[in-house]
Amino acid sequence: MSERDVFVADEQAVVALEPARYAALAAHVLDAERVRPEAEMSLMFVDEETIADLHLRFLGLEGPTDVLAFPMDEELVESGRQPDQGGRGPGAPPEPTDAPVLVGDVVICPSVAQRQAEEHGHALEAEIELLVAHGVLHLLDYDHEDDEDAETMRRREREVLASFREVSARSERD
Repeated sequence: MSERDVFVADEQAVVALEPARYAALAAHVLDAERVRPEAEMSLMFVDEETIADLHLRFLGLEGPTDVLAFPMDEELVESGRQPDQGGRGPGAPPEPTDAPVLVGDVVICPSVAQRQAEEHGHALEAEIELLVAHGVLHLLDYDHEDDEDAETMRRREREVLASFREVSARSERD
């Protein structure tokens, strides 16, 4: 699993969670999307009142929702060397003076996720994993405004979740 910095806060008391698993998933998505290694993000689990307040304040929509994403910095993805930008070559560590990149915050409401999992007939853990992947992809500029973008995002969610579950199962066996 990744050594990235994903800060997790479980600020709700309704649903029992394994925050470290979801932090590992968020890091896995960042790795899969080739986000710079020094990038940081936060993952917060909150109650319905808190997420409803955020939903209203930032999106102007009433009531609780399952996940909100608040992106921070631009240009997070750098795959390979960028010859026109100079640089130190592939695999070179960042300069010690490089400040970490703030990807953003993903806020999830486990009690809403629990209801959705029951409605869809699958496990709560799978629902929260989907919300984590969905939220992190939103931070990385994926969206679902039109059908094509929605399908691209759903496909990427399935890919990163499958690879995360494979890596997790392998590490549990070892």
